[in-house]
Amino acid sequence: MGVKNENVIMCDSRGVIYKGREEGMNQWKSAHAVDTPKRTLEEALDGADVFFGLSVAGALSADMVKNMAEDPIIFAMANPDPEITPEEVASVRDDAIMATGRSDYPNQINNVLGFPYIFRGALDVRARTINDEMKIAAARAIAELAREDVPDEVAAAYGQKRPHFGPEYIIPAPFDPRLIARIPQAVAIAAMDTGVAGKTIVDLEAYEMRLNARLNPIAGLMQNIFHSVRQNPARLAFAEGEEEQVIRAANEYANSGLGTSILVGREHKIKATIAENAIDLNSNIEIVNSLLTERNEDYADMLYDRLQRDGYLRRDCQRLVNFDRNIFAACMVSMGDADAMVTGVTRNYSVALENIRKVIDPRPGHVIIGLSIVLGPSGPIFVADTAMHDMPTAKELADIAVEAAGTAKLFGYEPRVAMLAFSTFGHPKGERSMQVREAVEILDHRHVDFEYDGEMAADVALNREAMAAYPFCRLSGPANVLIMPAVHSAGISTKMLQEIGGTTVIGPLLIGLEKSAQISPMNTTASELVNMAAIAAFSSNG
Repeated sequence: MGVKNENVIMCDSRGVIYKGREEGMNQWKSAHAVDTPKRTLEEALDGADVFFGLSVAGALSADMVKNMAEDPIIFAMANPDPEITPEEVASVRDDAIMATGRSDYPNQINNVLGFPYIFRGALDVRARTINDEMKIAAARAIAELAREDVPDEVAAAYGQKRPHFGPEYIIPAPFDPRLIARIPQAVAIAAMDTGVAGKTIVDLEAYEMRLNARLNPIAGLMQNIFHSVRQNPARLAFAEGEEEQVIRAANEYANSGLGTSILVGREHKIKATIAENAIDLNSNIEIVNSLLTERNEDYADMLYDRLQRDGYLRRDCQRLVNFDRNIFAACMVSMGDADAMVTGVTRNYSVALENIRKVIDPRPGHVIIGLSIVLGPSGPIFVADTAMHDMPTAKELADIAVEAAGTAKLFGYEPRVAMLAFSTFGHPKGERSMQVREAVEILDHRHVDFEYDGEMAADVALNREAMAAYPFCRLSGPANVLIMPAVHSAGISTKMLQEIGGTTVIGPLLIGLEKSAQISPMNTTASELVNMAAIAAFSSNG
């Protein structure tokens, strides 16, 4: 591993380490001594391709850099100040690839990129040693990451412009969330391949998901969903296909093996955005222009059949199909040309929902609700209704509870449903609390197959000690499904938790539609949009 000794000239504070030198030598330096007439660092750098420094600030001058070969690589790793600054290098040549150990310069080379993840992979397979093959696997994993599209979490930290692989970005940033999954997995595979692993990881996909979950609580929730969708890939229509973050999300959806991404929009606009942002587009992506598709007339006919008694003329429906991408994407889903759709980046939730409901009905026997998932230290909590029912009746509260419990089961959790109110089991009394109590009675008569109780305050629902004061409570533990008495309390609670910190909120998810569609928040990132798309695909399979 590494550069051949004859291709390296090593220098110390006295100059070049050459064969025959006696001053300041030892057995380790002697091993790297070469036969050369060069005696100084300046001479050694004349025509050199690479400088790798672990010395002191100022050891490398601009004049020395001038004399290096074309497209030189300069790794100035002295701390706290490098041998030469990027500004000094840029003042004498524009073809250098520069890296330092500093976080305030591009291309920070830091042990944190490697060591923690190498140890993680080694420990997970109980490796007897860390061999060269494992180190090389880690280096290659880092190199591959640098060539991939940069996630939003990393792009935001870079400020004004998303980095792309090139002289200013040759190595991932230490805060790149992908490192935790990629490097340990590569190291673990190398350990198993070279026979130093004491344990074999059979399911590498599940291992990658577990690694992601260590850093990202959403990854833990999403792992079963991603696995399920990969088994049954879905055609996913991205309604706002001309937006940069939507294109990135569609690309990641396809790259993740979740299915085919369909970008709805004008091809020349989409391709211009792809070129401008140097996005390496997956081949499993289609671009559909609503005006040019051969299904345009079919969609307009279908929409007219639905809306003709709601005041819409045929030409109105044609206009909606032609120019409203939410309507068009929903038509694709309704008529089987896509399995699911996702939207919301350019329009607020209520407007997007109104568009979708023109095309897609509620599932027979179900109600449409908005459900948010709050991810905290104790696991996910499903909160409903966070979007649809303003002041739900007792029957509507019972319906919401059934939908929310079903969604919790779909995500792999056994629901414990708390019907929330200001009061707890009759105290203090209030008209709204009585409606919540009536909803519990309705659930009693329905003989539902999940735990539920109420009315109760949020602290009783979530705190085991507070719940213990009511030994008759039918919940076996703290609730993981909270049914709010009104949409305003649900919306305020989830948004407040999201902004205060310590929790992550997904949603509101759109539950209860006959065909699968999801609406993301307007400020969503590409990564969040991929999660929403995966949920939409997952729902279409269910």
